[in-house]
Amino acid sequence: MILDDLHFATPIPGIRAVNTQRGTVNARNPYSQHNLCDYVGDDALRVLDARLEFCQLMGIDLDCLVMPRQSHTTRVAVIDRKFLDADIEEQELHLDNVDALVTALPGICIGVNTADCVPIVMADPQSGVVGVAHAGWRGTAGRIAQATVRNMQCLGAQPERIQAAMGVSICDDCFEVGDEVVSNFADAGHDIDAIMHRDATGKAHIHLARANALVLQAAGLAPENITMPAACSRCHSDRYFSARRLGTASGRTFTAILRK
Repeated sequence: MILDDLHFATPIPGIRAVNTQRGTVNARNPYSQHNLCDYVGDDALRVLDARLEFCQLMGIDLDCLVMPRQSHTTRVAVIDRKFLDADIEEQELHLDNVDALVTALPGICIGVNTADCVPIVMADPQSGVVGVAHAGWRGTAGRIAQATVRNMQCLGAQPERIQAAMGVSICDDCFEVGDEVVSNFADAGHDIDAIMHRDATGKAHIHLARANALVLQAAGLAPENITMPAACSRCHSDRYFSARRLGTASGRTFTAILRK
């Protein structure tokens, strides 16, 4: 398994943020080769093997890996000692219909699964609080990044200290949307001129990463503390999962952050 390190504008000692690469791709298998998401139709044993390999590379035990069951909400879950002490059923309920996680605990790796949506990792170097968010167009329109910052603040983080980095996600040229999506962003108060363009045919394209950067700035992050995605998932579907290339019945790129 190959992990891409996500780099903050200023290196933060003791913090590691990564996203996974697909690995060896079998064109007949949209889940090949490394998929950590257990609710997109992949074989359960393959998913478990991928998670075990990921944990080995990150230097953690499997029970220190936490990811939500995402559903394009703006809900954020706090991963604290109470969560770790709960039984499996309680933990699953806590993570159901959640699209962002925050924690102040060292040694706990939190992450989200994406296949074109924008994954965002965040860290406050002083407090040690970290967060991760899954921002599809619905979550972006609903400002899930801002909700994640607010929950980090509840644990002691300060927006002006937080650094954010976005993992691989769809670029604006690839992200063609219907006018109803544009209306959704406009109705939510987003600056359409700043995040949308129309191609030669008149089709609308949303720049999801830029929209999230603006949301983060509105939440108090300095522009220089926000790192944009290094690659487009759809343009590079040979390396990263892309629902727009492979369909929704496919694997997911896992993006995670760990305070060692």
